Amino acid sequence: MSAVPAAEAAPNLKQGQFRNLILATLASTVGFWAWTIVGPLSKRYANDMHLSPGQTAILVAMPIFVGSIARVPVGALTDKFGGRLMFTVILGITAPLVLLTGVVGQLNNFPLLVVVAFFLGIAGTVFAIGIPFCSAWYESHRKGFATGVFGAGMVGTAVSAFFTPRLVAATGYFLTHVIVAVIVAVSALLCWLLLRDSPARAGVVAEPAMPKLKAAFKLKVTWQLCFLYAVVFGAFVAFSNYLPTYLANVYSYDPTAAGTRTAGFALAAVIARPVGGTLADRFGPKIITLLSFGATIVLAMLVALQPSGEHVYGPLFLLMALFLGLGTGGVFGWVGRATPAKNVGTVGGIIAAAGGLGGYFPPLVMGATYDPESNSYFVGLTLLAVFCLAAFLLALVVRHGGRKAEK
Repeated sequence: MSAVPAAEAAPNLKQGQFRNLILATLASTVGFWAWTIVGPLSKRYANDMHLSPGQTAILVAMPIFVGSIARVPVGALTDKFGGRLMFTVILGITAPLVLLTGVVGQLNNFPLLVVVAFFLGIAGTVFAIGIPFCSAWYESHRKGFATGVFGAGMVGTAVSAFFTPRLVAATGYFLTHVIVAVIVAVSALLCWLLLRDSPARAGVVAEPAMPKLKAAFKLKVTWQLCFLYAVVFGAFVAFSNYLPTYLANVYSYDPTAAGTRTAGFALAAVIARPVGGTLADRFGPKIITLLSFGATIVLAMLVALQPSGEHVYGPLFLLMALFLGLGTGGVFGWVGRATPAKNVGTVGGIIAAAGGLGGYFPPLVMGATYDPESNSYFVGLTLLAVFCLAAFLLALVVRHGGRKAEK
């Protein structure tokens, strides 16, 4: 007599889980490409509009700001309406914004471009959709794997860094934005036609967003994981967006060459993220997160010394990307363990917002502390090491981080 209730309590997640995980990851990749389309063209904007390093940093950081703040309500709305609808809506809104970026960018109007970049930031909220969407498709002991694989959608930053300047060189500035806008629009349509929400959501009564947000903010672990993720994911986002500017100023790379190296940095972090999530499932997220922050402290200080020769600084940046990727997977491996299942989307959205905000401020700091006489970013990179040290110490005391989650 108990077989029916048991079956209802344990829906079949196997059928369609991997397909939906891959589709969501591809949608995230496209969203991240649109979200970071400004950064690879920062040198072009700086030259055409005669921007200072500070103005360039503001332009690059603006989409990150909105993409971060908006993750909180989008995460809560995903809990309510499901990932299929939210992916479709967000990508559907993003497509015309990419096209508008191309229109305004041709006008060489800096204030107007900043405004458009502000709204373009909505593309970055795809992350807050995918975390609860993918997490709901997997069992508790495989949620780290699921969120890690979905997090590989960060490869969109590498795609943007590699292809955007090349498309501009091959087809022109405006046509590049048309191409990307079409890709985003097609992705929105495919999300509606092919994505399916997890059967685990069946019968779940949607709760109002505000009470869930208040409850999430009352959880101590929400604030703890917010800080950890703000540091590790923020560093990744900041470098992925600002690295073309950094390489141009410090090592005199042109946009295409700088974009290629930035793509390599982003790709290394993307590959490492699902590895970090899988290792967090096996060994616990705490040890993976500690390893990430410890290594980043050392690497940030080595990079701050500005070693000459790409055979030296190239591997340093790649190693930093790998450890940051491990850390992003490790920290989000904590979310499913430490958060009530019904609030994963809301808490995940808040933590994702913190990560995005963590990527908003570093480009501004790098621009403000840049020393043009010595081409030095020593102060900014030292601050990164300091924040990583603070995160390392905090990670030591966060619960639910062992090989098995504490009861």
